[in-house]
Amino acid sequence: MDFGKKLEEVERTYLELERLLTLQEVVSDPHELQKIAKRHSDLSPIVEAYRLYQHAKLDLEGARELFDTDDTDMKEMAREEIAKLETTLGELEERIGILLIPKDPNDDRSVIIEIRGGAGGEEAALFAANLYRMYTRFAERNGWSTELMTFNETGIGGFKEVAFRIPNEGAYSKLKYESGVHRVQRVPVTEASGRIHTSTATVAVLPEADEVDVQINTEDLKIDTFRASGAGGQYVNMTDSAVRITHLPSGVVVSCQDERSQLKNRVKAMAMLRAKLYDSELQKQQDALASERRGQIGTADRSERIRTYNFPQNRLTDHRIGLTLYKLDQIMDGDLQELIEALNLADQAEKLKNLES
Repeated sequence: MDFGKKLEEVERTYLELERLLTLQEVVSDPHELQKIAKRHSDLSPIVEAYRLYQHAKLDLEGARELFDTDDTDMKEMAREEIAKLETTLGELEERIGILLIPKDPNDDRSVIIEIRGGAGGEEAALFAANLYRMYTRFAERNGWSTELMTFNETGIGGFKEVAFRIPNEGAYSKLKYESGVHRVQRVPVTEASGRIHTSTATVAVLPEADEVDVQINTEDLKIDTFRASGAGGQYVNMTDSAVRITHLPSGVVVSCQDERSQLKNRVKAMAMLRAKLYDSELQKQQDALASERRGQIGTADRSERIRTYNFPQNRLTDHRIGLTLYKLDQIMDGDLQELIEALNLADQAEKLKNLES
């Protein structure tokens, strides 16, 4: 890999930022200071790895000079040192390549996840409920919290649709690969003959947007209230506390019914609306860069079938990277780490390929 010019440019930028951090006009401006300090901090790992790489290259040149001597003992020592340094340089090249991949600006964000039953009727709704449980269990394993926002239940425990929030920093970096069509193959509980059916559910992972990211005019909103529906228990609500918001310019409609307070439901619904409008803008940008999209696993077309869950064989297959795991029972209980790491590595490899070309 030859990133020489790019790394020299990064180091020059790093040194310039270091100089700016000493200036009184920067130090006295908290906003500017924070912005420059963050940029400096972001570049630090790249510059550190680059400097280690330069030192290792110099050491390798020295070891090769020693190897050219007639001293047998010195030659053997140099041989061992050369092998060690070549390994170190290879590892540093790999680390530098990954560090140079532009970071997804949304990785640190919290998320709102929408799951909808697709083809397959009642069985699709039951699968949507299974996926909802899988993601909430994954959140628990990471020490994250979840907040139910809206849902539309079926009579036997499925969800025609369900939306929930994971308000934890960095949730998007792990869950962004989940957007798309999920296919299930199993014998439905509603099937008396024991035949395997195929059903689908769609998942949309939306990075949560701040108010500064999306400007929404109140005159563009139509807000309705209605009575929350559900299977009873915590969902019983005899007042019109559920909120539906329609964004008139885009036609986007969101609702929230989980809270007993109309105000709290409205706050949650506005958060969902911001996320949807922000995500819509991201999708437009990605469509405009369609040629680069091939190397972005996490931003695949939402209509793409990304995964198959085969219950009789306890098998999960991710079609984007050709990965098959025979531990579906563990995955459905929220053990997604191996899958997410494989997707992340594949995404990095594709982006690294694009970086080199």
